[in-house]
Amino acid sequence: MQPPLDLAARCGPVELLLVDVDGVLTDGVIAVDDRGVETKHFHVRDGSGFDLWHKAGKRAAILSGRWAPAVSRRAAELGIAPVIQGASQKGEPFRRLLAELGLNAAQVCYVGDDLPDLPVLRAVGLAACPADAAIEVREAAHVVTQTRGGRGAIREIVEVILKHQGVWDGLVARYQVPA
Repeated sequence: MQPPLDLAARCGPVELLLVDVDGVLTDGVIAVDDRGVETKHFHVRDGSGFDLWHKAGKRAAILSGRWAPAVSRRAAELGIAPVIQGASQKGEPFRRLLAELGLNAAQVCYVGDDLPDLPVLRAVGLAACPADAAIEVREAAHVVTQTRGGRGAIREIVEVILKHQGVWDGLVARYQVPA
C-alpha cells in the first residue's frame, strides 16, 4: 500500500466511484452452465453502498474488461451509469469517461483487483481494492478493504470516503430512528 498522502485529502474531492466488476463487485467466479449462460453473484451490501453513495449526491460508473448481460442488468438496478464493458485496455476508456463527465482524475475513486486495473489505479485521486486483490494492486492502492471482492468491499469503500467527506453520519442517522 502506498504511504497515505492524507486519506482525507484524497477522499475530499471524490465525486465518481468507478468500479471494475469481476473480483470487485463479484467474487471473481465466472460460472457458465451447460447452455453457456453465464451467472455472477453480487452482494446486497454493495448495492446498499451504491444506494448510500447516490443519496450523498455522487455518481457511479463501471469500467470492466469483460462483457456480460448480468452486469448491465445489475447496473440498471443500482442506477449506475455509464457502464463500459469489454475494455481490456482501460486507460483510454477512462480518459474518455473523464472528458464525458467533465471530471479530473483527482475526483475519481477507482476500485480494481488485478493487473489490467493498474493504469487507472495509478491515475486516480483515490485508488482502492478488495482484500484479495493481486499484490501489485494492493501495493498501488490507497485503501485496501478488510472485505474480499464480491463480499461488500464497495460498501466498505463508500463508508471510508463518505466518512472523510463528513456526510456519513447524516446518511446513517435516518436508519437510527426506532420503528
